[in-house]
Amino acid sequence: MYRNKKAGIIGIIITIIILIIIVIFSNNDKDVSIFENVASKLIMPVQNGLTYLKNKISGNSTFFTDINNLKAENEELKKKNSELEQSLRELENIKTQNETLKEYLNLTEKYGEYKTIPGYVINKDISNYSKTIVINIGKNDGVSENMTVIADQGLVGHVISVTDTTAKVQTIIDTASSVSCIMSTTNESIVCKGTLDEQSSLKAMYIPTDSNIIQGDSIETSGLGGIYPKGIHVGTVKRVTNTQNITDRSALIETAVDFDKLNTVLVITNQ
Repeated sequence: MYRNKKAGIIGIIITIIILIIIVIFSNNDKDVSIFENVASKLIMPVQNGLTYLKNKISGNSTFFTDINNLKAENEELKKKNSELEQSLRELENIKTQNETLKEYLNLTEKYGEYKTIPGYVINKDISNYSKTIVINIGKNDGVSENMTVIADQGLVGHVISVTDTTAKVQTIIDTASSVSCIMSTTNESIVCKGTLDEQSSLKAMYIPTDSNIIQGDSIETSGLGGIYPKGIHVGTVKRVTNTQNITDRSALIETAVDFDKLNTVLVITNQ
């Protein structure tokens, strides 16, 4: 504001001086004409400069005001964005909890004839040789060794060790695992073992020589062997491998459970 006033006073002073000079030389038309041309050349740049200076000062003032407003708006947007991200995380947590509860409900309804304890996977050791998982329930929850572990899709494995709060489960895809099963179409017995080659597959062995095992057959637990109760879904026949010696033929069983995505389980306590 002060700079605007100062520039205006200077302009007025210069203009007054020019006018006085014009009056002094007003009696001589020739001198006036020459002077007017000179004055015009002197005054116009000064006026233009003062106008530019004034506009520049006014513009800068507006510019800095706009910058401050933009900073305030940016901070407000950052705050709102942070609040939205927090709300989104809370919604995702609620969604995950609802999905877990839904899985538990489906499991308890599907296996209603069994007394079960729900749990979820807290660690996985799915390597070439060892395929085990750790769940978040143990002795304090009533879990003990050799109890069957199932998921919504079917058989997971059995408990091999327990602590007060956790349990280690040997999955059916572990190379040391062996499950006595039956084929749904023929009701004939086979043995399914974990393999090194396939991540979520089993090898069906000891297939009866007169058995007509075909691709797509459903495989269930037979109830033999003292660990797994009868009738739990294991998987389906993916491929049959025939050999010259019919007693050596085998089949690849695709497990019903996707062990890469396994999160929720039930432990059967009254088998």
